[in-house]
Amino acid sequence: MRRRAIMVCVVLVFAVVFGAAHANSQEVLKYISSPDSAGNIFRVASGICPQKRNTRSAPTRYLKKKNPLPGSPENIQEGKLLYYKDAKPTACGLCHGLKGNGNGRLARGLNPPPRNFTCAELMDSISDGQMFWIIKNGSKGTAMPVHKGTLSDKKIWQLIRFIRQFAN
Repeated sequence: MRRRAIMVCVVLVFAVVFGAAHANSQEVLKYISSPDSAGNIFRVASGICPQKRNTRSAPTRYLKKKNPLPGSPENIQEGKLLYYKDAKPTACGLCHGLKGNGNGRLARGLNPPPRNFTCAELMDSISDGQMFWIIKNGSKGTAMPVHKGTLSDKKIWQLIRFIRQFAN
């Protein structure tokens, strides 16, 4: 009973600190009460679905863009390599996590936390063009870096093909 009361208090503090009063308390408990691989109890709370964000919308010419690359195994594999290893300046998985849930090694302390790509509700609401624009230009007010100098358009589209797999 005492542990549950402590967890409820943690959820309330989380809601105040991170502005997540909209978050489902059971979802928050799931992420902050299960130990990570190092045995730490408290985890980055970015695995919440959906996340409240104020990300700027891409210019209209980007919003309407559809991924021109087919969802072939080759394109998805190339996107996977970028996500986990090859994207520069930082591989996506370091912040967005190995499972795409936003709980990567570098996510702790980022405000706002990295996007949770496993959230189908969120991913269905973000167009390919919006994702392309954010990956290419970064996201002001977040830790999302600019990739226009390091990733070709084709590589960004391959990355989007892979990222979309997390919500399936």
